[in-house]
Amino acid sequence: MGIGYEHGITSEQIETSVSTPRTAGSGIVFVVGTAPVHTVGGTVNAPIMALNYKEAVTALGYSENWKNYTLCEVMYSILNLYGASPVFFVNVLDPEKHKKAVEAADYEIIDRKASLPLEAIAETVKVTDETGATTYTPEEDYGLLYDGESLVLELLDGGAIPDGTGKLKIEFTAVDPSKVSDSDIIGGFNVATKKTTGFELVDAAFAKYGIAPDLILCPGWSHKPEVAAIMTAKAENINGVFEGKALIDIDTAAVQHYTDAPEWKKKQNIFSKYQILFYPMVKLGEKLFHLSTQAAGLMAKVDTDNGNCPCESASNKNLQANSAVVDNGADGEEVLLDPQQANYLNSQGIVTTLNFMGGFVLWGNESACFPANTDVKDYFYSVSRMFGWVSNTIVLTFWGKLDKRLNRRLIDNICDTMNIWLNGLTAEEKILGGRVEFREDENPDTSLMAGKATFHVFLTPCSPAKHLHFILEYDVDYLSALFE
Repeated sequence: MGIGYEHGITSEQIETSVSTPRTAGSGIVFVVGTAPVHTVGGTVNAPIMALNYKEAVTALGYSENWKNYTLCEVMYSILNLYGASPVFFVNVLDPEKHKKAVEAADYEIIDRKASLPLEAIAETVKVTDETGATTYTPEEDYGLLYDGESLVLELLDGGAIPDGTGKLKIEFTAVDPSKVSDSDIIGGFNVATKKTTGFELVDAAFAKYGIAPDLILCPGWSHKPEVAAIMTAKAENINGVFEGKALIDIDTAAVQHYTDAPEWKKKQNIFSKYQILFYPMVKLGEKLFHLSTQAAGLMAKVDTDNGNCPCESASNKNLQANSAVVDNGADGEEVLLDPQQANYLNSQGIVTTLNFMGGFVLWGNESACFPANTDVKDYFYSVSRMFGWVSNTIVLTFWGKLDKRLNRRLIDNICDTMNIWLNGLTAEEKILGGRVEFREDENPDTSLMAGKATFHVFLTPCSPAKHLHFILEYDVDYLSALFE
């Protein structure tokens, strides 16, 4: 505080008239499922951000049994095959809750080692001789190490287990992924424990890491009505201000033929602009993937290739797949879709896969609201994602302006910042055009007095070139070439 008397030189700084936009992330996956966290001492019901495959495996464990451990499919596909990141994982498999006792049985010792199932929880293993009379001590008589798809028990030198022992009697508690229920995936807030679980943790991603996800994923569960409903609700309202898309799979165990897919969609009430629906599944070698999983990785890759902007559809771009299949309970039964059949699915708001020219590609531009909703900003998912991305960017850029003085300088700052940014997107051909206006007719005196200002954003993203039409005509004038 000064003394009120000025003599000399002073200076002051004022805010820059244009702010730097804080661009929202794009192609950021948030997935809920199960992982073998007991193998690495991983966490339960906490959002884990992984920037690469190694980080995900270190934090959550890994198994090739993707039906039991659904998060492993996502970490392999998105982080390994597509190289997209970050990905937010929430594991709901709780070794303290989802478990079963495995009675003592004889295990053969080969080369001083015994192989237990991956589900065995190391801390619960009890080892005796074949008679059960002598109990052996971990870290003194034997060691335990998770390796591949097994928990390996190895006899230690100097331990009490005699050399040449052929069998040991072993009992343990095992995790039981089959005990994970829809309610575990959906989650909620437990009043007694004050803990949030499952999909309710989607809001925690931004709070913890400062990054808002925009692709909501749950392979192996998204075909269930309640799970799909909560995914959609979360995609529509992340942290109360952001929006994204819920990627949902049609149940290929129930829908074996493509013509039955639209009826399944109707019965499951999948009609939201916040949903993208997929059918069937795909395979790469012997690995079976939900199409939503590969689509999420492909969308993230396409966004990255476009400067982290969702301005381009992932349709007609190569998947990491060499066949399309439905779930037959085993390795998957191959299905062959030609362009007409694939286009029929697209016409019903279902994204599929097609192998017509140059390998298997994702095929389809429509979100699940199509054909009931024909508003272009809703039914083309690339256009809809652009609107969501711009909306998310507005929130991030101008949140710091809240509660400042509502004066002309603030209004100009917002309009100028947005118009410069939108002009840049136009110059980069990511949109056809865009502008922001502060209109008198949309800002009555009563609203301005109450501190409420409305800005009108005009935005025209590029529609996907889903149909190119060529007209061929026989021109008789060229017959004159015969006489030249």
